[in-house]
Amino acid sequence: MSSTVPALVDVDWLRDHLDDDALVIVDSTTHLPVPTDGPYVPESGAESYRAEHIPGALFADLLTDFADADATQPWTAPGHDRFAAAAGALGIGEGATVVVYDQHDGFWATRLWWQLRLEGFDDVAVLDGGLRAWKAAGLEVTDAESTPVARTFTGEHRPGLIRSTAEIAAALDDPDTLLVNVLDEATYRGEVDTYARRGHIPGSINFPVFTLRDAETGALRAIDDLRAEFEKAGLLDTDRTVVTYCGGGIAATGVAHALALAGRDDVAVYDGSMTAWAGDPELPLVTGDSPR
Repeated sequence: MSSTVPALVDVDWLRDHLDDDALVIVDSTTHLPVPTDGPYVPESGAESYRAEHIPGALFADLLTDFADADATQPWTAPGHDRFAAAAGALGIGEGATVVVYDQHDGFWATRLWWQLRLEGFDDVAVLDGGLRAWKAAGLEVTDAESTPVARTFTGEHRPGLIRSTAEIAAALDDPDTLLVNVLDEATYRGEVDTYARRGHIPGSINFPVFTLRDAETGALRAIDDLRAEFEKAGLLDTDRTVVTYCGGGIAATGVAHALALAGRDDVAVYDGSMTAWAGDPELPLVTGDSPR
């Protein structure tokens, strides 16, 4: 897999390239308010985008245009043709360089980064720190919406970058597959009621995604530091297939993105994650400490 742009760019890079004809900036903000009672209910970030965004940015709605409309779970990756139509309408296609960001912790941005690569498009970067970093640098935001210039999206689907529930179940006893739960330790251990059932997929290790970023700035930690932690966890062992999962396939892409920056760009994501797995009472879950 090759790209003309690094997988992560900072605000200085983006500021200096704002006038590039090939540049397509995408705000992929989605909201997932923490419920006081009942299930999580996702919300589109369209209103937040309309209120303020980086000049020239377009909005990608991960809940509608970039999701399978017939799926029972939100954000489910759509078929290639549906994705290609949505991406092309935003001007993502041959000749484009894409920078994606969000207004939260960056994992909605890495979700779209992953989806683009899943469908065969590599010229995409995530803006380090997102809109928070852009504003902290004193750079301009706007409420003026931009008009996309459509392109033809021509990438090919890469099945190796995604896993279904059936594929995860079939690989439970495969020593060459390393499942990585990226949720917080308490959820991983089964100490809290977050999903239909407590615990984690048997054999999976815990590598919390929120340890990747600086809590104050939202910027990714130094890759050399992360690489050492990945190595210790066995995530850079190229003899094993790494598959990340979380609650609904969003935060899992954050670890996949960081691993790509560390040189491991073949990581797969379990799209249904705990929402799908814990929702099926026939599938096993275990509680307790990480095996590592």
